[in-house]
Amino acid sequence: MGRGKLRIYLGAAPGVGKTYAMLSEGHRRVERGADLVVGFVEHHGRRRTQVMMHGLEEVPRRELEYRGSTFTEMDVDAVLARHPAIALVDELAHTNVPGSRNEKRWQDVEELLRAGIDVVSTVNIQHLESLGDVVESITGVRQRETLPDEVVRRADQIELVDMSPQALRRRMAHGNIYAPDKVDAALSNYFRPGNLTALRELALLWTADRVDEYLQQYRDEHSIRSTWQARERIVVGLTGGPEGRTLIRRAARMAAKGSGSEILAVYIARSDGLTSASPKELAVQRTLVEDLGGTFHHVIGEDIPGALLEFARGVNATQIVLGSSRRKTWQYIFGPGVGATVARDSGPDLDVHIVTHDEVAKGRGLPVARGARLGRSRLIAGWVVGVAGPALLTLLLTGTGATLASEAGPGFANEVLLFLFLNVLAALLGGMVPALASAAVGSLLLNYYFTPPTHTLTIADPENIVAIAIFVAVAVCVASVVDLAARRTHQAARLRAESEILSFLAGSVLRGETSLEALLERVRETFAMDSVALLERESDVAPWTCAGSVGSHDGTPAPERPEDAEVDMPVGDHMALALSGRVLPAEDRRVLAAFAAQAAVVLDRQRLAQQAGQARELAEGNRIRTALLAAVSHDLRTPLAAIKAAVSSLRSDDVAWSEEDEAELLEGIEDGADRLDHLVGNLLDMSRLQTGTVTPLIREIDLDEVVPMALVGVPMAKVTLDIPEELPMVAVDPGLLERGVANIVENAVKYSPPDRPVLVSASALGDRVELRVADGGPGVPDSEKDRIFEPFQRYGDAPRGAGVGLGLAVARGFAEAMGGRLTAEDTPGGGMTMVLTLRVAAGRPPVDPGLPVQVGSTSGTTTRKGRPAT
Repeated sequence: MGRGKLRIYLGAAPGVGKTYAMLSEGHRRVERGADLVVGFVEHHGRRRTQVMMHGLEEVPRRELEYRGSTFTEMDVDAVLARHPAIALVDELAHTNVPGSRNEKRWQDVEELLRAGIDVVSTVNIQHLESLGDVVESITGVRQRETLPDEVVRRADQIELVDMSPQALRRRMAHGNIYAPDKVDAALSNYFRPGNLTALRELALLWTADRVDEYLQQYRDEHSIRSTWQARERIVVGLTGGPEGRTLIRRAARMAAKGSGSEILAVYIARSDGLTSASPKELAVQRTLVEDLGGTFHHVIGEDIPGALLEFARGVNATQIVLGSSRRKTWQYIFGPGVGATVARDSGPDLDVHIVTHDEVAKGRGLPVARGARLGRSRLIAGWVVGVAGPALLTLLLTGTGATLASEAGPGFANEVLLFLFLNVLAALLGGMVPALASAAVGSLLLNYYFTPPTHTLTIADPENIVAIAIFVAVAVCVASVVDLAARRTHQAARLRAESEILSFLAGSVLRGETSLEALLERVRETFAMDSVALLERESDVAPWTCAGSVGSHDGTPAPERPEDAEVDMPVGDHMALALSGRVLPAEDRRVLAAFAAQAAVVLDRQRLAQQAGQARELAEGNRIRTALLAAVSHDLRTPLAAIKAAVSSLRSDDVAWSEEDEAELLEGIEDGADRLDHLVGNLLDMSRLQTGTVTPLIREIDLDEVVPMALVGVPMAKVTLDIPEELPMVAVDPGLLERGVANIVENAVKYSPPDRPVLVSASALGDRVELRVADGGPGVPDSEKDRIFEPFQRYGDAPRGAGVGLGLAVARGFAEAMGGRLTAEDTPGGGMTMVLTLRVAAGRPPVDPGLPVQVGSTSGTTTRKGRPAT
């Protein structure tokens, strides 16, 4: 069984008539005798749509219960069991009710298609996943129901249901789309004329692209190479010369005359990679093309006219724009030129426009020399071997009487080979120019000293003429091959270095590791510059400011303006990378452009990180303020209400209070005031920590002088204190330590069962002292241990009136301000232990962890050797 076919009615907005068109198609097919059912159609109470459903077989829907309500969805199993030839399924992007067979309706449709059932469906342009952000920016509404673009692209037929914005709004006003009570809101929000026009354009463009894909697919399947002028596509042929900008602008003006025209700029390079095109100029032209809405293409080809025509026909272009030749008149002896060849071979389906420009007939110029850069010593050696070598060889051969007439000589053939050896050696050492010089000198010496008649430039034997000519030809060929190999080697090394640099930049982008200063230093080292600066300004008339710079080692400052630098690389409209030290060759600017772009990205990333940090601080402040209002609204009013009630009772003249009652009311007032004082104190402490105004006064002190003071107000029966007297003194702020310990103990007492007193103990380990407060409460999971130290956090079922959740946050803040830390651990046997780690006072010997430091203790007291119990 084959796969079914999918037909989709695409609309720009709700109400354009997609469902009506789908039902109309259903009636047409039923009239033709097709087996058709309605799988799911939502008429939304529209009368005309309801009428269109009459006469069509509808498969019963499936009912689903969700959150106490009953919903209906398409019954996929029932449709598969019925197995019609065609099924109508509305709203392809719909999300099914939880509990359905599939999450999305398009997945239901996919099952029907796999079963061989043809499906006719509907969808709006705003439901395509790729257009979600665009639609949200237009309408201000984020579409929750979306489907992948590929689902729609795979459809066998897509029909656009179009309607003008004015007609759609009239239909809305007449009540044909929404209920009357929703019309005004819809017309003033989603269905505004601007929104509908933009959505309509999106739908038209998306459908046009799909039609273009169908056309290209058809041309490929039928091997059609001729141009079908369904849409204007203008190809601009670039050479990398300065005339390219004129050609691009001319093509843009031509494209503007026809709606939907497309510009494709193409640069064709030879496969050997040797070209006279300026990388900087090509980069500028690429940017210009993209700014004008076109695309830039880089093609490799040996035959420039043939490659250009093949590219144009491959993209179904209708016009080609070329520039008038820059060759001089005498250069036409080498051929008619690219423009004339393209115009001759284009055929009737391609129009070729030859555009004049300022560089016409000024000469193409020779390729930019890319010497092998063999080094000064090798160049000198090449010249010595190429010029002095033949002279010395001549002196040696003539000194021994080795001439053509001498029987003791090596012979003319061997003499030619000796001179050729020197020529090849000169080419290997010094490249092209020393080799050519060696060939010229060698041929003259061979003619004058070794070719009869000697000591004259006349050559009597024709064979010697041929030998000398071959010698010169071989010398030139060898020099050319050696020079080409040297250039290729240099290019390979350069491209390898560029690839390593670009790989470094790409890696730094992905990892986000490179800082702006490190990147600028890398630029300075890579290009051997004295200083580098990234400059920016707010507008074209604003002064330049330095966003980051790296100066030279001798103290030379970085340039303050692009005009002051030897090299400047623009980055956008208001940013530039300025380098001082030397002038860079054109081929280096391509890599420099990559560095400049990366520098701008790094700068933006740093600023975004700063803004994100500020945003986090603001969000944290807002969160704290919100939590403060929520918590204080109860915890501040409760003691105030108790105090108010007690005071009102005492002042009442209707009741004669006994002394015991008055004492009880006064005690309630005192307790409420204490709670308020504690709450306000924590709020003030948290405010100081948030604003960074806590300045600890560190001094040396014993823990047993501070901890007992922190337990004032805590019932003695609820705390067991164990502070060894052998503990070293600690460097803390006594006031902050007392406040922090009081908050920790108060929190522990709050959660510890009445029959399990809180244990406050201390021990020394190396250069730190640990104060442990252990309770026997329910404990806290590891995943929540850090969260309990956040402001306004109370874990679990905290008792009512237990505070606003600031105690541990304040205690940790004070501990960190003193250079310590506060962490939470599990208590053996159940509960939680707060560990307050403090620094040992300077000059105090660290305690050997192997020595016992704990002494006996009693509940609520501390025993110190030589001191009475307190």
